[in-house]
Amino acid sequence: MTIKPEQGRTRTRRPTAATTRGKARRGAGTAGDAVAPYHHGALRDALLEAAERVLERDGLAGLTLRAVAREAGVSHAAPTHHFKDLTGLVSELAAIGFTRFNAAMKAAGEGPGTPIERAMARAHAYVAYAQANPGMYGLMFRTERLDYSRPSLHEAAEASFAGLAGSVAARSGDQVGNEELTIDQAAAIARAWSLVHGYTMLLLDGRLADILRRSPPGTNAESLLEAMLRATVPKLPPGA
Repeated sequence: MTIKPEQGRTRTRRPTAATTRGKARRGAGTAGDAVAPYHHGALRDALLEAAERVLERDGLAGLTLRAVAREAGVSHAAPTHHFKDLTGLVSELAAIGFTRFNAAMKAAGEGPGTPIERAMARAHAYVAYAQANPGMYGLMFRTERLDYSRPSLHEAAEASFAGLAGSVAARSGDQVGNEELTIDQAAAIARAWSLVHGYTMLLLDGRLADILRRSPPGTNAESLLEAMLRATVPKLPPGA
């Protein structure tokens, strides 16, 4: 029997694009890979982006190092290499949340109007951020899960408090110190934060549905918040 040249010889299969991508994804973040889709800084950012997707989709309970690695398409060791442990990862993620949150508050507070009107705009922006990012918002206030000794989180959280304190001070024309508050200043800040944070948590937990159902037709979460805010500043004229 005559053997054709193709027979009896090992044929080398060319790797497909899908195979190449799969190897790159499996090997990303490990030393010695010839092909890797991320350099060091880009992988860190990619892990944080993946962590945010997992957080918003699966909640804090589903946010694990393995879940983040799987979402990013990298080795299980990659998150540990960049963040040490889950606390490090969620702390850096919370820092990103606070930074975005602070930017939204700052933009709302720089709009036109009186100090009271700008403070009310900040309150609406506060609730809007939480509604758009419920997982991130919840993480930002889970103090027991976060490491505030990390510079990025400490600075972002301090900036958030400074923004709140500054907004309250602007309403009263008072000056608020960086470290020390009078009892009246502390009470004013706590009162403002309690109102908007409490309202936000009730809204996110679906606990305002019955109140809204019983309210006048057309009442929604935003108009209910507006009425609450106006009730705290009775001197503000209707329609102002």
